[in-house]
Amino acid sequence: MSSHRRAVIAGSLLTASFTSVMILGFTASADDEGRLSNHGGKTVDAAPAGVKLSTLLSKEIKVDNKSGETDITGVVKNEGDKASGEIRLLVVGFDGMTVKNVEGCSAIPEGDLPDGANSGFACAIDDLAAGKSKTFAIDAMYDLSERGRICLPVQNADGSKTYWQQGPVPFGTTNQSPNEPATPLLLGTDNSPVTPGGGDGDSGDGGSSGGNGGGKGEAPDELPQTGPADRVLPLGAAGAALISAGAAGLWWNQRRARQES
Repeated sequence: MSSHRRAVIAGSLLTASFTSVMILGFTASADDEGRLSNHGGKTVDAAPAGVKLSTLLSKEIKVDNKSGETDITGVVKNEGDKASGEIRLLVVGFDGMTVKNVEGCSAIPEGDLPDGANSGFACAIDDLAAGKSKTFAIDAMYDLSERGRICLPVQNADGSKTYWQQGPVPFGTTNQSPNEPATPLLLGTDNSPVTPGGGDGDSGDGGSSGGNGGGKGEAPDELPQTGPADRVLPLGAAGAALISAGAAGLWWNQRRARQES
């Protein structure tokens, strides 16, 4: 599928799904936010005047060593003094982390995911009042033999602007505990998988895999990652078009759709 067609289809499908989904998020308390972090996030496009959007993720998660299941908390905040209007949150999984469900949100079709992503959900928010937040329960699977990353962009309703993007940021550990019921993972830590022989797996170190798309034959088109190491995320031809247009922080917008039928 061409990058242009993918962008247009993604926009139309996601917009259609947003009209029917009911958001079941709730407001995070101060105690909840003590266990959360905006690590790896930054502002991309300017939000409307008076609106200040950001996200938070769990600082620590625990992966069941038998099932691979884990729960993550994601929060969208508006710290401005005006309501946001219609926005959307995307929750996208990469590598060993697969997003299985986000409460109240719609799954993004596989063909419309950004390159490199294995799963994703879109959450429509009709309006986020000034000083308010919405919290979402994220169900995920984590393959502890790989590194795993998650990304939370906050966009306007049609996806043409990204106001904030957290990630793709890793969850991981350098000290796995396979003999325990669950392995704790920390936000912002590259996973170091344990091989069957008990040694650390070098393939889990994020230092060599972040920038070159895993060493495939052709160098992929890339967008900057927003994490502290500024590694790059492959996003296919659509990413190159966005870079050349000076919109390096966007995920996969509709390239203004060019008003084509």
